[in-house]
Amino acid sequence: MAQVTVNIDGKAYRMACEAGQEDHLFSLAAKFDSYIFNLREQFGEIGDLRLTVMAGIMIMDELSDLQAKLDADSAELTRLRGEAETAGETRAAHDDQVAEALESLAGRISTLAKKVSGAEK
Repeated sequence: MAQVTVNIDGKAYRMACEAGQEDHLFSLAAKFDSYIFNLREQFGEIGDLRLTVMAGIMIMDELSDLQAKLDADSAELTRLRGEAETAGETRAAHDDQVAEALESLAGRISTLAKKVSGAEK
């Protein structure tokens, strides 16, 4: 387990993470720090705990919006897959009909050719 120190709102926090995840943890901490910084800029000194709670709620709001978008995109993907499957089935049925029509036409042409051939003799 790796140990890193991240800075949020000018304070150092020592944290553990899986080996190889250090840069990711630094990135997450920097993003969270930017939320705290922006809130402090907007509201001034309202207390660390309150700023942290507000930042957490803002992040959860973004997560909720992203989850709703993901759910909508997933539903759209499912709908499109269904349409593609239906279109594929329709095309296969159409291809079968065309093949049957061509076979029938080939048989009729063969019959006509035999008749023409017999009439020429």
